[in-house]
Amino acid sequence: MSEQFNQELSLSGKIPSGHFNAAFEFTGVWQTDAANTKALAFDGVFITLYNIAIEKSQVVLCDHVKEAVPSTWEPAALASFIEKYGTHVVIGVKMGGRDIVYVKQTYTDQQHLSPLEPVDVQKKLKDMADKLFVDGTGQNISEKFVKDHGFTFTDQFPSSSYSHTAEEGGSNKSRHHSEWCQTVQFEPDVISMSFIPITSLLSGINGSGFLTHAINLYIRYKPPIEELHQFLEFQLPRQWAPVFGELALGPDRKQQSSPSLQFSFMGPKLYVNTTPVDVGMKPVTGLRLFLEGKKSSCLAIHLQHLSSLPKTFQLEHEQIGNISDPSSERRYYEKVQWKSFSHICTAPVESEEDLAIVTGAHFEVGDSGFKKVLFLRLHFSKVIGAATLRKIDWDGSPAMGQKSGIISSFISTRFSTVQKPPPKQPEVNINSAVYPGGPPVAAQDPKLLKFVDTTEMTRGPQDSPGYWVVSGAKLNVDKGKIYLRVKYSLLTLILPDEDM
Repeated sequence: MSEQFNQELSLSGKIPSGHFNAAFEFTGVWQTDAANTKALAFDGVFITLYNIAIEKSQVVLCDHVKEAVPSTWEPAALASFIEKYGTHVVIGVKMGGRDIVYVKQTYTDQQHLSPLEPVDVQKKLKDMADKLFVDGTGQNISEKFVKDHGFTFTDQFPSSSYSHTAEEGGSNKSRHHSEWCQTVQFEPDVISMSFIPITSLLSGINGSGFLTHAINLYIRYKPPIEELHQFLEFQLPRQWAPVFGELALGPDRKQQSSPSLQFSFMGPKLYVNTTPVDVGMKPVTGLRLFLEGKKSSCLAIHLQHLSSLPKTFQLEHEQIGNISDPSSERRYYEKVQWKSFSHICTAPVESEEDLAIVTGAHFEVGDSGFKKVLFLRLHFSKVIGAATLRKIDWDGSPAMGQKSGIISSFISTRFSTVQKPPPKQPEVNINSAVYPGGPPVAAQDPKLLKFVDTTEMTRGPQDSPGYWVVSGAKLNVDKGKIYLRVKYSLLTLILPDEDM
C-alpha cells in the first residue's frame, strides 16, 4: 500500500512517505512496521477544487544549494544539508477537502488483536464507509464498528487501530458528512502534493551520490533529524570477527589441547576456544556464541564490529574490564544440567568507566573444586573527547525466557493466566545479496546445539536511533541452554557549535 501512496505523490519505490506514516500512525523503522502489520485499509471521499503544478523540466535548484552538496562522505555536512534543504522538492499541490477512514491491524498485541482477516476488514470498512459517506447516517457508526469487530482507537491500543479524520479542508464544526461537503469550497486545504527527489536535480554535481545514499538511509530508518549526524557516522560496513575464512575447516587437532566442558554423566564434551578475539580500535555492535570446528563441537565467542572507526570517535585502551575477582564471582556460578558437572559464571562483565565500550573478548575455563567453570572476559576501550552516556539497555535472545526467582515463578504460575506471545512475523529483508544472512555454514550438531543458543545479538541502523555499541555482556543459562545477554550503550557526542 505504501507504493500506492507513493504513486499519488509522484514518488517511486515502496519505502513509505511521511504522508503514509502519518495516515497509519507509523513511527518506527519501516521494515519493522511492515513485519508487525497484519492489514491496512482506507476509504473516503476526496473533493478536488483545483491543482497547481510546475513542469518537472522547469525546476532548477539555486546555485547556493548545489554548492552546499558535500563532495565526499562527510556525515556532519550531509546531515546539515538534509536538515536545511530537505529530501524532496514540491512541484504540485491539490486543493480541496478529504474525509477518510483508516484501519490498521498489527501483530504486536495478541490480547487486543482483531480476529478479522484482511478480506473481512476490507468488507467491513466498505460497509461502514457507505453509511458514513453515502447514506449520511453514520454519525456514531465508528463506535459501534469498534465494539462489534474488536478494533480500538489509536490513542488507546497500538495493536489494532481505527481512525476517522476530516481535518483536510471543510469545517470541523460539521456533524454529518453531507454538511461537511458543502463547506469544502469555502474552506479548502491542501489534500495532496507531488514531489521529486532533490537528488534528481543534482545530476553531474560532485558528491551527489553520497547525498543520495545519506537520504536513502534517512528515509529508510527515520532517525531523529537532530541525531542524523551521529547516525550517519555509524553507517559503515559491519563484519564478524573472526571472519569465516579464519575458521578451521580441517580435522579438529587443536581441540585435543583445548579445555572442555561436560554437563552430565556420559554427556558430549563441549570444547572451548579460549583464543582472544580483538577487533582493534573499532566499536563492537553485536555478539554471538558460535560452534566452530568440523564437528561444530567447539564453543567460541564472535564479535560484530564496524569496519572502521567513525571519524568523531576517539578510543584508548581501558584496563579495568579485564580484572576479575574469583571470590565475588563464585556466587554467580550456575549449573547447566547436573550440579556436580560443569558450570558457567553468570556475573555481568562491564567496565567501571561509563564511556568504555567493548573491543575484544575471550572465554576462560577455570576450576572450582572438581568442576569446570566457563567465564566470559571482555576487553574494553574508552571513548575520549566530548561524549556523554545517554542510555544503556540490556538485551537477551528472544528465543530464551528470562529467569526469575522461585517465589516469583510460583506466583506467576499459580495465580496468573499464561499470555501466549504473538506469532513472530518474518522480517522484511531488503538485502539483495546471494546469502543475505552471511555465508553458508556446515550443519551444526544437534547434540551440542541443545546446550548453546547461537542467536546473533546485534543492533544496527534498524534499532533507533541507529548507533548503539556493545558495552558489556553476561552468560546466562535457561533450561539447560547457555545464551548471551548483551549490554548496549548510546554515547552521544557533544559536537562543537558550527555557528560559534
